[in-house]
Amino acid sequence: MTARARSNGRVAGLAVLAVLVMAGLTAASVPLYRIFCQATGFNGTTQRATDGQSAPGATGHLISVRFDANTAPGMGWDFRPVDTTRRVAIGARNLANFYAHNRSDHEIVGRAVFNVTPAQAGAYFTKIQCFCFTEQHLSPGQEVTMPVVFFVDPKILDDPDTRDISEITLSYTFYPVDQPRTRG
Repeated sequence: MTARARSNGRVAGLAVLAVLVMAGLTAASVPLYRIFCQATGFNGTTQRATDGQSAPGATGHLISVRFDANTAPGMGWDFRPVDTTRRVAIGARNLANFYAHNRSDHEIVGRAVFNVTPAQAGAYFTKIQCFCFTEQHLSPGQEVTMPVVFFVDPKILDDPDTRDISEITLSYTFYPVDQPRTRG
Protein backbone atom coordinates (compact mmCIF):
# COMPACT_ATOMS: atom_id res chain seq x y z
CA MET A 1 0.00 0.00 0.00
CA THR A 2 1.34 3.41 -0.92
CA ALA A 3 1.82 6.28 1.49
CA ARG A 4 -0.91 8.20 -0.30
CA ALA A 5 -3.40 5.34 0.11
CA ARG A 6 -2.59 5.11 3.85
CA SER A 7 -3.05 8.88 4.18
CA ASN A 8 -6.40 8.73 2.37
CA GLY A 9 -7.49 5.83 4.60
CA ARG A 10 -6.55 7.79 7.72
CA VAL A 11 -8.50 10.86 6.52
CA ALA A 12 -11.54 8.70 5.71
CA GLY A 13 -11.37 7.03 9.13
CA LEU A 14 -11.17 10.41 10.89
CA ALA A 15 -14.11 11.70 8.84
CA VAL A 16 -16.24 8.68 9.80
CA LEU A 17 -15.23 9.13 13.45
CA ALA A 18 -16.16 12.83 13.31
CA VAL A 19 -19.59 11.99 11.85
CA LEU A 20 -20.20 9.39 14.58
CA VAL A 21 -19.20 11.86 17.32
CA MET A 22 -21.49 14.54 15.86
CA ALA A 23 -24.37 12.07 15.63
CA GLY A 24 -23.83 11.07 19.26
CA LEU A 25 -23.77 14.70 20.39
CA THR A 26 -26.95 15.39 18.42
CA ALA A 27 -28.74 12.47 20.05
CA ALA A 28 -27.60 13.51 23.52
CA SER A 29 -28.21 17.25 23.14
CA VAL A 30 -31.91 17.31 24.11
CA PRO A 31 -31.55 15.29 27.34
CA LEU A 32 -28.35 17.14 28.25
CA TYR A 33 -30.03 20.52 27.63
CA ARG A 34 -33.03 19.46 29.76
CA ILE A 35 -30.72 18.40 32.61
CA PHE A 36 -28.77 21.65 32.34
CA CYS A 37 -31.97 23.76 32.43
CA GLN A 38 -33.38 21.85 35.40
CA ALA A 39 -30.13 22.17 37.33
CA THR A 40 -29.67 25.89 36.68
CA GLY A 41 -33.19 27.22 36.13
CA PHE A 42 -31.97 28.43 32.74
CA ASN A 43 -34.63 29.87 30.43
CA GLY A 44 -37.30 29.85 33.13
CA THR A 45 -37.11 26.14 33.89
CA THR A 46 -38.45 25.50 37.37
CA GLN A 47 -36.90 23.15 39.90
CA ARG A 48 -38.53 19.87 40.90
CA ALA A 49 -38.47 18.87 44.55
CA THR A 50 -36.48 15.75 45.27
CA ASP A 51 -38.04 12.86 47.17
CA GLY A 52 -38.80 13.97 50.69
CA GLN A 53 -37.89 17.61 50.02
CA SER A 54 -40.29 20.05 51.60
CA ALA A 55 -40.63 23.81 51.69
CA PRO A 56 -38.02 25.38 53.99
CA GLY A 57 -40.52 27.60 55.83
CA ALA A 58 -41.77 31.15 55.48
CA THR A 59 -39.22 33.95 55.67
CA GLY A 60 -41.62 36.83 56.29
CA HIS A 61 -41.09 38.16 52.76
CA LEU A 62 -43.91 38.08 50.21
CA ILE A 63 -43.80 37.81 46.44
CA SER A 64 -46.59 37.97 43.88
CA VAL A 65 -47.07 34.88 41.71
CA ARG A 66 -49.15 35.24 38.55
CA PHE A 67 -50.61 32.14 36.90
CA ASP A 68 -51.08 31.85 33.14
CA ALA A 69 -52.74 29.04 31.18
CA ASN A 70 -52.91 28.31 27.44
CA THR A 71 -53.74 25.44 25.10
CA ALA A 72 -52.40 24.55 21.70
CA PRO A 73 -54.71 25.64 18.86
CA GLY A 74 -57.51 23.15 18.22
CA MET A 75 -56.92 21.14 21.39
CA GLY A 76 -60.55 21.18 22.51
CA TRP A 77 -59.89 22.04 26.15
CA ASP A 78 -60.74 25.02 28.30
CA PHE A 79 -57.80 25.55 30.63
CA ARG A 80 -57.34 28.36 33.14
CA PRO A 81 -55.96 29.13 36.59
CA VAL A 82 -58.50 29.24 39.42
CA ASP A 83 -56.68 32.33 40.78
CA THR A 84 -54.74 34.50 38.36
CA THR A 85 -52.51 36.15 40.97
CA ARG A 86 -51.60 35.40 44.55
CA ARG A 87 -49.18 36.91 47.10
CA VAL A 88 -47.23 34.09 48.69
CA ALA A 89 -44.73 33.85 51.50
CA ILE A 90 -41.24 33.08 50.21
CA GLY A 91 -40.15 29.70 51.59
CA ALA A 92 -43.70 28.54 52.43
CA ARG A 93 -45.53 25.66 50.79
CA ASN A 94 -48.20 26.99 48.41
CA LEU A 95 -51.06 25.46 46.44
CA ALA A 96 -52.43 26.76 43.15
CA ASN A 97 -55.26 25.10 41.23
CA PHE A 98 -55.94 25.04 37.51
CA TYR A 99 -59.24 24.11 35.88
CA ALA A 100 -59.49 22.03 32.71
CA HIS A 101 -62.56 20.98 30.72
CA ASN A 102 -62.58 18.71 27.67
CA ARG A 103 -65.21 20.25 25.35
CA SER A 104 -64.84 17.51 22.73
CA ASP A 105 -66.76 14.27 22.20
CA HIS A 106 -63.64 12.10 22.58
CA GLU A 107 -60.85 11.56 25.10
CA ILE A 108 -57.95 13.94 24.77
CA VAL A 109 -54.58 13.30 26.36
CA GLY A 110 -52.56 16.41 27.08
CA ARG A 111 -49.14 17.30 28.39
CA ALA A 112 -48.36 20.67 29.96
CA VAL A 113 -45.19 22.54 29.13
CA PHE A 114 -44.25 25.23 31.63
CA ASN A 115 -41.92 28.10 32.25
CA VAL A 116 -41.32 30.88 34.73
CA THR A 117 -40.64 34.53 34.01
CA PRO A 118 -38.49 36.35 34.68
CA ALA A 119 -36.26 33.50 33.57
CA GLN A 120 -33.70 33.95 36.36
CA ALA A 121 -36.44 33.20 38.94
CA GLY A 122 -36.77 29.63 37.61
CA ALA A 123 -33.80 28.51 39.67
CA TYR A 124 -35.72 29.43 42.84
CA PHE A 125 -39.21 28.22 41.93
CA THR A 126 -39.59 24.61 43.12
CA LYS A 127 -42.54 22.36 42.37
CA ILE A 128 -43.34 19.63 44.88
CA GLN A 129 -46.36 18.27 42.99
CA CYS A 130 -47.64 19.24 39.55
CA PHE A 131 -50.04 18.01 36.90
CA CYS A 132 -47.26 18.86 34.46
CA PHE A 133 -45.19 15.89 35.65
CA THR A 134 -47.53 13.43 33.87
CA GLU A 135 -49.91 13.22 30.93
CA GLN A 136 -53.51 14.21 31.67
CA HIS A 137 -56.37 12.11 30.26
CA LEU A 138 -59.72 13.90 30.01
CA SER A 139 -62.83 12.04 28.88
CA PRO A 140 -65.45 13.80 26.74
CA GLY A 141 -67.03 16.58 28.79
CA GLN A 142 -64.84 15.87 31.83
CA GLU A 143 -63.91 18.76 34.12
CA VAL A 144 -61.00 18.56 36.56
CA THR A 145 -59.13 20.73 39.02
CA MET A 146 -55.40 20.16 38.82
CA PRO A 147 -53.13 21.24 41.69
CA VAL A 148 -49.62 22.62 41.72
CA VAL A 149 -47.79 22.53 45.06
CA PHE A 150 -44.74 24.78 45.08
CA PHE A 151 -42.47 27.07 47.04
CA VAL A 152 -40.20 29.96 46.21
CA ASP A 153 -36.75 29.23 47.63
CA PRO A 154 -35.58 31.85 50.14
CA LYS A 155 -32.22 31.94 48.31
CA ILE A 156 -33.99 34.18 45.77
CA LEU A 157 -33.50 36.99 48.30
CA ASP A 158 -29.71 36.49 48.39
CA ASP A 159 -29.09 36.50 44.63
CA PRO A 160 -28.30 40.00 43.31
CA ASP A 161 -30.00 39.08 40.01
CA THR A 162 -33.28 38.07 41.68
CA ARG A 163 -33.62 39.80 45.05
CA ASP A 164 -35.53 42.75 43.54
CA ILE A 165 -38.07 40.60 41.68
CA SER A 166 -41.57 41.45 42.89
CA GLU A 167 -43.61 39.16 40.61
CA ILE A 168 -43.07 35.71 39.12
CA THR A 169 -45.27 34.36 36.35
CA LEU A 170 -45.84 30.60 36.16
CA SER A 171 -47.15 29.76 32.70
CA TYR A 172 -48.49 26.48 31.30
CA THR A 173 -49.42 25.49 27.78
CA PHE A 174 -51.20 22.18 27.18
CA TYR A 175 -50.44 20.26 24.00
CA PRO A 176 -52.23 17.15 22.77
CA VAL A 177 -50.28 13.91 23.05
CA ASP A 178 -50.54 11.60 20.07
CA GLN A 179 -51.94 8.27 21.18
CA PRO A 180 -51.18 5.04 19.31
CA ARG A 181 -54.19 3.74 17.46
CA THR A 182 -55.42 0.30 18.49
CA ARG A 183 -56.80 -2.24 16.06
CA GLY A 184 -60.40 -3.09 16.63
